[in-house]
Amino acid sequence: MGVLADTVLASKGEVVGVIPKALAEKEVAHDRLTELHVVGSMHERKALMADLSDAFIALPGGFGTVEELCEIITWGQLGFHRKPIGLLNVDGYFDSLLAFFDRAVRDRFVHSTHRGLVIDSTSPAEILHAFSDHRTASLSKWTDRSSQ
Repeated sequence: MGVLADTVLASKGEVVGVIPKALAEKEVAHDRLTELHVVGSMHERKALMADLSDAFIALPGGFGTVEELCEIITWGQLGFHRKPIGLLNVDGYFDSLLAFFDRAVRDRFVHSTHRGLVIDSTSPAEILHAFSDHRTASLSKWTDRSSQ
């Protein structure tokens, strides 16, 4: 995250950070951001990031990245936001996760419309282009109990 923030700042871009107080005390919070919000909890962090964001892009990362990605997908599925969601699949990093999403559709745990909430590509430019054409589909009914 720090390298990405530094790169954006070096290019005269703006970077807004959101970090829980406990992590700011445990880790070194980036001190050169355009704006830094220190909040009370991870829940507050995710809610504020969602409010501040126009779209979401997940880059390769660990458990926290996957957890936040899945939560923002779920919020989109539930209609809590209608913002585009991208997954930058660098060097096939997310291939297994994408295969899991596709399996969840085949096994009827996820509707194909909701699988479509995730725009995945190996190219940042492709994701941004797809964002410009983004239209969130909605379903009035996700499942049909009679067909289960």
